[in-house]
Amino acid sequence: KITPGAEKTLVEYLDLTRRSWTFMRKTNLLTVIIALLLFASCQTGIKPQALYGKWKYVKIENTDIRSITNVTPEQLEAESPYIQFSKNDSALIWWGGKLLTHGSYRVEGNQILFKEILPGGKTRAFPFVVSKLDDKNIIFETTGDDAAKVTAVKAY
Repeated sequence: KITPGAEKTLVEYLDLTRRSWTFMRKTNLLTVIIALLLFASCQTGIKPQALYGKWKYVKIENTDIRSITNVTPEQLEAESPYIQFSKNDSALIWWGGKLLTHGSYRVEGNQILFKEILPGGKTRAFPFVVSKLDDKNIIFETTGDDAAKVTAVKAY
């Protein structure tokens, strides 16, 4: 038989135990969330050294819904386009044996931020969003009116 004083103590103990478990679950959940955020923030982006060299375009898909025109394999073979990233943060884009454009770049996360040098000394900046990069392949997308997804292979 439980006395009234013991019953009150038991209820307080059970309430304290329930609150402790609730607190521990919230603390554990918070710890997991913090760990996931730290893990996500520590993900390494593109390393500039992985870009150095010449990348020959093997596929170009127009991703702008207003245009359904893609570059054909025959056009790619005839024009031999490529992008070249240098150690001094410069980039050159060649098309049909001629320099199409040039500028500088920097890497930020999974993006190559290209600053194109236009005639008259003007510039325009836009990102190449990289979805794949290894020692043999790169896949990146441009944005804007002429958005495209480019697949290129390392030329040795």
